[in-house]
Amino acid sequence: MRLPPLPRPRSLAGQLFAMQAVLIAVVVAGYALFAYVSDRRQAEDAAARQTTAVARAIADSPAVRAAIRTPDPAALLEPYALKVTKDTGVDFVTIMNPDGIRWTHPDPRQIGKRFLGTTAPARAGRTFTETYTGTLGPSVRAVTPVTDDGRIVGLVSAGITVDRISERLQDQVTALLGVAGGTLLLGAVGTYVVNARLRRHTHNMNAAELSRMHDYHQAALHAVREGLLMLDGQYRVALINDGGRELLGVGEEDEVVGRPVAELGLPAPLTGTLLSSRPRVDEVRPTDSRVLVVNTSPVSGGERKGTVVTLRDVTELQSLMGELDSERSFSQALRSQAHEAANRLHTVVSLIELGRSEEAVEFATAELELAQALTDQVVAAVGEPVLAALLLGKTAQANERGVELVVSPDSRLDDGLLAGGPPARDLVTVLGNLIDNAVDAAQGSARARVTVTACASAAELVLRVADTGPGVDPGHADLVFQRGFTTKPAGPGGRGLGLALVRQAVTRHGGALTVTDAAPGGGAVFEVRLPLRPAPVPAEGGAV
Repeated sequence: MRLPPLPRPRSLAGQLFAMQAVLIAVVVAGYALFAYVSDRRQAEDAAARQTTAVARAIADSPAVRAAIRTPDPAALLEPYALKVTKDTGVDFVTIMNPDGIRWTHPDPRQIGKRFLGTTAPARAGRTFTETYTGTLGPSVRAVTPVTDDGRIVGLVSAGITVDRISERLQDQVTALLGVAGGTLLLGAVGTYVVNARLRRHTHNMNAAELSRMHDYHQAALHAVREGLLMLDGQYRVALINDGGRELLGVGEEDEVVGRPVAELGLPAPLTGTLLSSRPRVDEVRPTDSRVLVVNTSPVSGGERKGTVVTLRDVTELQSLMGELDSERSFSQALRSQAHEAANRLHTVVSLIELGRSEEAVEFATAELELAQALTDQVVAAVGEPVLAALLLGKTAQANERGVELVVSPDSRLDDGLLAGGPPARDLVTVLGNLIDNAVDAAQGSARARVTVTACASAAELVLRVADTGPGVDPGHADLVFQRGFTTKPAGPGGRGLGLALVRQAVTRHGGALTVTDAAPGGGAVFEVRLPLRPAPVPAEGGAV
């Protein structure tokens, strides 16, 4: 048997609408009740003031005092009382003797009977009001004495029945209910409009669904390894996840939400990308310690609402690409050397075939001595195997491009001296990019040459690369290390990244990078100084 589906909980907007409608109804009903009670009290007070004024006016009338002195006061006072009742809008006017025996009454049958109500305060000379049930029903009445030469010669009571007061109040209540109904209707319409907008913003989800979505949002936000950054319409940080904090170098203790991007202390090129109003796709932006790929996507719905930024760390990828470029250069140099070796081998073979054996041996020996001399020079100066291999490869590559690469006599870098220094990958990145940049600068110049100096002390490694190129404009001494800056034509893969990677690696290891125009014969000198940590001393037994 298939169970009927459970009804879906009401959406958050629907719940708010129901709650607000009930709240408005309660408020309006409470106000209507308060206004009714207040108006009734005011109507009774108004009736008391009206009857008091009528009673005092009658009591002060000389005609009334004169009629009381006659043998038959009722004959004169009854027409007078009925006329006053009609003219003043009260329901009854009763004039009586001090003992409460009526001289007037709207019902002639009640004349001569005792007045129903309190008269003692009036007999004591005081005017008062009360609500009392008499022959005409409940009424608000005023009773006042009639005095003649200081003596109380009669009493006057004027009253308005409660039914009459209720009739007056009914018109006010009808108007009040109309206003209350209009207020309730207006409130309901306003609440519906507001909640319709809220329903659109919450996608008609109920509170449980919104709470669950928030939990999923928070979990996904912290689980994503990529950096996620959300900016509002004023380019302030609205949201940043853990990956974004790590990639931008912002600690958990730093409060960045709500701060403008320009105040985060990021490199100028990266800040410019984040502040761009146009979408950016896979833009490479290095920071002091990382290479980031940045994508931005503006959020708009008729007006600019913000920007979503994703950040990917490609530091390792860029390092591997640099190594790949070096390996590619090595392979090209080896192919060129293989081609040259084949030419020389053909020469040797031809000399032997021509019977010129001595010349063949002399030619081959000279070539071997030249190659060995180059290798011995590099290895003697730089005993560190990775840097020595790099220099040999770069020497062959530079020769292919018409540039002479030499290792200065001041170079001295023994094997094992860099055990406490930066890893070999970073050294290849630094020295390889500096040599490539120097070869590019020196190519085409007179006596094109690149001079490499590598030496180390107990605390510091110094790498210096000088070229015979045009040099660096002093005004560009800092710009040359920014990603994208170059004075050379852009290639298919773009330019301006090599020196940026050099500065990044140097900064990461706490070193210093400078450039000057002090090279012999012109050109630029790039110098890197990297601190070295003492190598660990092996403990007894070989354990470190």
